[in-house]
Amino acid sequence: MTKKKTNTKFIIIIASLVLLGFAYGTYKYIYSLSHEGTDDAQIEKNMNPIIPRVSGYVDKVYIKDNDFVKKGDTLFTIDKKDYQLKIDEATANLAAAEGNFEVSKADINSILASISVSDANVKSAGGNIETAKIRLGRLTSDYNRYNNLYKSHTITKQQYEQALASKQEAESEVRILEQQKKASAFQKSVIVAKSKASDKQTDVAAANIKRAKALLDSAKLNLTYTAVTAAIDGQVSKIDIQPGQLVQPGQSLFYIINNNEAWVVANFKETQLNKMVTGQKVTLKVDAYPDYDFNGTVTSFSPATGARFSILPPDNATGNFVKTIQRLPVKISIDADNDAEKIKLLRPGMNVDVDVHIK
Repeated sequence: MTKKKTNTKFIIIIASLVLLGFAYGTYKYIYSLSHEGTDDAQIEKNMNPIIPRVSGYVDKVYIKDNDFVKKGDTLFTIDKKDYQLKIDEATANLAAAEGNFEVSKADINSILASISVSDANVKSAGGNIETAKIRLGRLTSDYNRYNNLYKSHTITKQQYEQALASKQEAESEVRILEQQKKASAFQKSVIVAKSKASDKQTDVAAANIKRAKALLDSAKLNLTYTAVTAAIDGQVSKIDIQPGQLVQPGQSLFYIINNNEAWVVANFKETQLNKMVTGQKVTLKVDAYPDYDFNGTVTSFSPATGARFSILPPDNATGNFVKTIQRLPVKISIDADNDAEKIKLLRPGMNVDVDVHIK
């Protein structure tokens, strides 16, 4: 009788386990029809790299590892003596360029005054020529009349010679005045040519001023870059710089993590994607905080599988091809209705279990 009771209990236990297993399997099957999940997922946040814009030796570091900073806080400074000297040099070059420009302007003003004098001389010479020609015409008429009178022996030879001399003097005066007018016109042309050359020199001097101002502005801007500040609110990573260390432009020194915004990148198998679309709700369980479920939303799908973005992507054209299920990164945003303090506790790289509600 005891043996039969034992066998009955054993059968009941086995039957119960089979029923529980069947019930659990049925539940998981039904659950899988409306959910897709993966544990290949991590927390992501914006990591702002701290990169200096100018080279130099670190003067002072104002932060320590893992400090919280605000936008605009000074993180560290670079020795600014060299950049102050460049400002002094640029200031001196600007003063010299402005001095050259003033000299060029003075030359231009002097040349313009000379052109005005030359214009007056040319006009005066023209007026004198007209007056001399009128006088020459009158004396020529007198000479012609005296010549006829002399031929008829009406006047003396002396009177004839005086008329001739007066006519010749007037002709000589006209020639001299015409030569003076030509000389004045030539002098004016020379001064005008010199004026054009001076205009070009003035343009060059003005361009030198602009260049000197640009260099001065650049030197002042570089001086401001010697103080490296935080571009966002956040928490700094490990600080790998020390006073006296030489840093270069474009050198990534450390990071500031934006703790106010986070999202999840989940790598789903390609066979899981046929029913997934953007906008579907997601339940997120972070390994570090298992007692709190974060709510999320499918935001976007990567344009290529993760393998395609690796340094050495697989080449399936080779002869040793083995089919492997690929994974596609999916971005999942963390909804705003989650606890903001909990979101701040999340750190990039933390593992997450993702459950997408596909129905």
